[in-house]
Amino acid sequence: MEKLVRIEGRAIPFGAKNVDTDVIIPAKWLKTITRDGLGEGAFESIRAEPSNIFDDPDYAGAPILIAGDNFGCGSSREHAAWALLDMGVRVVIAPSYSDIFSGNAVKNGILPVVLPQEAVDRLMDVAREGETIHVDLESQTVTTPFQDRFTFEIDPFRKHCLMGGLDEVALTLESSDAIAAYENARAGQQGWLARGTDT
Repeated sequence: MEKLVRIEGRAIPFGAKNVDTDVIIPAKWLKTITRDGLGEGAFESIRAEPSNIFDDPDYAGAPILIAGDNFGCGSSREHAAWALLDMGVRVVIAPSYSDIFSGNAVKNGILPVVLPQEAVDRLMDVAREGETIHVDLESQTVTTPFQDRFTFEIDPFRKHCLMGGLDEVALTLESSDAIAAYENARAGQQGWLARGTDT
């Protein structure tokens, strides 16, 4: 997983509320055995509309998505986070999220920033004006060129994982010495567990 400490760039001023994971990535895209290419199916129903925001060249490659309340509700598909990543999104800013989506986002290297609706509205305006938004996970701030400064809370463990680029496998490997010591001690005390079934 790629480390996330600071992200700066254009933001997609989406703003829709109650966007479920089926809107983020429709079920027909769940048959894939790889994460690659899921960005193509992201927000497919919205992209079917002419002049939609996701196909606007002004926001191509934007690393930040600004959304409305309850973003990522619905089914627990991890593909929603994968699709956002494949689009290039590393930060989502919204007033609230589905708990499952929020967890999936962090486990895949996406920072879900929770800010009050007034702050989200202000950032929507900044994004529409074409200005960049700066998200600093270390200081837990979102800033704009207009001297706006919003602070956000994040669970310390989630912050540690994002800043270190640590998914669940990497977290386990951080304890590899302790795991090896335990296995060696267990083999010495209960060696019969490690023996084969040769007769």
